[in-house]
Amino acid sequence: MRYDKYSPDQVESRGAEIFAEQIQPVLPTDSVGKFVVIDIETAEYEIDDDDLQATKRALSRRAEAVLYGVRVGYPAAYSLGGHASAEDE
Repeated sequence: MRYDKYSPDQVESRGAEIFAEQIQPVLPTDSVGKFVVIDIETAEYEIDDDDLQATKRALSRRAEAVLYGVRVGYPAAYSLGGHASAEDE
């Protein structure tokens, strides 16, 4: 992965932009809670209940992909020491 080409802020900014503008508007309503892994250079993405499986599929397509992940409907993909809840609930 070529993360040395991008700062963490650049990965986050580009990934969030792609998600908001291209992916979120076309996601089925039953996608809440699923993980979306986005190649920030191609805007190709994978969606799965398991973020690791989505990541593996994205990397199998393009091993040098720079990936950004998001959990649909949640402010963060994971929570530490608490619980995350869907924004739409």
